[in-house]
Amino acid sequence: MANRNSGRNPVRWFAVASAGVLVSGVALAGSYADAASAGRPAASDKVFTQDCTGDGASSGYKCGDVTVPLDYVQPKGPKLSIRVSIAKATGKPEDRKGVILFNPGGPGGSGLYWADSFPDSVRKAYDIIGFDPRGVGQSNPISCVDGSTFFAMPAADTQPSSKDDKAAFVKRAKDYADGCGTNSGSEIPYLTTANTAKDIDKIREAIGESKINYYGVSYGTYLGTVYAQLFPDKVNRMLLDSVMNASTANLGYQGNLDQNVAFQNRIDLYFGWIAQYDSVYKLGKTKDDVQAAYTKARKALKDKPVGVVGPDELDTMLLNSGYYDVYWLRNAQAFSDYVNKDDVSGIKSFVTNKYHDPRTADNENSNAVYSAVECADSKWPTKWETWDQDNTDYDMKAPFETWANAWMNLPCAYWNAKSHDPVEITGKDVPGIMLLQGTMDAATPYEGAVQTHKLLPGSRMIVEKGGGSHGLYNESWVNNSCIDKYATNYLLDGTLPDADVTCDAHPLPKPKDTDKAGDTAKSTDTGSTEGDKVSSDSTTLKEIGDKANAAAVANPVGLGSKSVLGGVPANPSKESATRILGHK
Repeated sequence: MANRNSGRNPVRWFAVASAGVLVSGVALAGSYADAASAGRPAASDKVFTQDCTGDGASSGYKCGDVTVPLDYVQPKGPKLSIRVSIAKATGKPEDRKGVILFNPGGPGGSGLYWADSFPDSVRKAYDIIGFDPRGVGQSNPISCVDGSTFFAMPAADTQPSSKDDKAAFVKRAKDYADGCGTNSGSEIPYLTTANTAKDIDKIREAIGESKINYYGVSYGTYLGTVYAQLFPDKVNRMLLDSVMNASTANLGYQGNLDQNVAFQNRIDLYFGWIAQYDSVYKLGKTKDDVQAAYTKARKALKDKPVGVVGPDELDTMLLNSGYYDVYWLRNAQAFSDYVNKDDVSGIKSFVTNKYHDPRTADNENSNAVYSAVECADSKWPTKWETWDQDNTDYDMKAPFETWANAWMNLPCAYWNAKSHDPVEITGKDVPGIMLLQGTMDAATPYEGAVQTHKLLPGSRMIVEKGGGSHGLYNESWVNNSCIDKYATNYLLDGTLPDADVTCDAHPLPKPKDTDKAGDTAKSTDTGSTEGDKVSSDSTTLKEIGDKANAAAVANPVGLGSKSVLGGVPANPSKESATRILGHK
């Protein structure tokens, strides 16, 4: 999926691609020791015996480790240690309904500290179980390259203008694949969605639960679907938000091509929105005018990068707007500041933010897991000529993200581990599942969600008509009471509607002090360039930016960012032949 660490990483990795997260440093209501405990299997307390560490940890959590086979074909062979967390139910002991396991997307997103993704009513009823999937974070993390050099900024332009440009990216993809094999080759062959689903069942066994409830976003929806297929009798309720296409024909290569078209549609919508507020942003009065301003800005940054900011960094920031419209104000202002004032500070602060900067160890790890799982989960073309022809064709209709997405995934053509046949989803014996989906979601396109819906005959889909944010449930930047009502009722009492439901879209943001037409703006406050404040008609909360940032990290497409394999450094050294080839 597209993955420029813009949202995943949601936007929700998010996967992709890339959903809500716990605000770093904010303690959950009540401490672990004070939480409800009745009805909880005794085995649970034997697992969660440690204080938690890392970004997002607080007194509201306890942590532990669950041992799983590296290779489920040889269960007595080498083992992995999966880091797990619990935020105990906050309600009365007699009101506890069980556990909800959560995955925020990716693949490659950490899932440890996300309990604040749920409303109070759900938190009172359920223990929230988080985990770092195999290879991620605190669960035997892998690494492919030295991110500080391989992902140096500014990156080279991901939109090639010659055969030599393409050849540089092909070499970069080969170097990245080789780095993964050299640095993490003993673990990478076993980083598959099917194995992670089996790890989930090992977690279920370890904490003594006969069945689990599950909430997944972006790639987390595919992981949940695979778990339900493999272990249908272990599923109680399952909520899938921003749904990946689980069809075996669409996984991997074709799915990324489809995603390029969805991102183009979303960016076109965004540029049209910017044009509505020309009095604020001064980028043009029509979508085509804004597109022309963008094309000119890219060329200028390619000809003369400013510090760490080149054309790829501009794209990385704008791609984030494809994931989350909560960033539309802030990113439009940063875009405008460069075009009208030669000021790159807004772009720079975005791409160097810890959630988006591909050079950090955490983001390099996330990108490595993304590549490992994507490459293992399905078959990819191994001939460059196939990639070249297909992406040249798609670039004609979807130029914004096509090549960056290709570079992000091209290591799969040269992968040093076996690719597997994906799990076939039939929905046999799978209980009723609820799906949430926006019709304009770019990271997980609506048509793919409909296909997954068809594969799960007992499922119901709650559709946000016209909605494009990646990750919908209980998100303060979405705040769709229709979506939230159906999802919360389902989690609390298992209620599925008799038929699919369509909800109106949440309102798009607008600059401060603008009239309905958006053509008499007096001023705009887009908040800090760190996402510390988002100013619109309905919200100005710092935590919104923080949550969206973390969601983006969890979803490289969706799983939210341009590709980590984004580009070759503008001034490559022997140590750094190329920057990340794209973002999810």
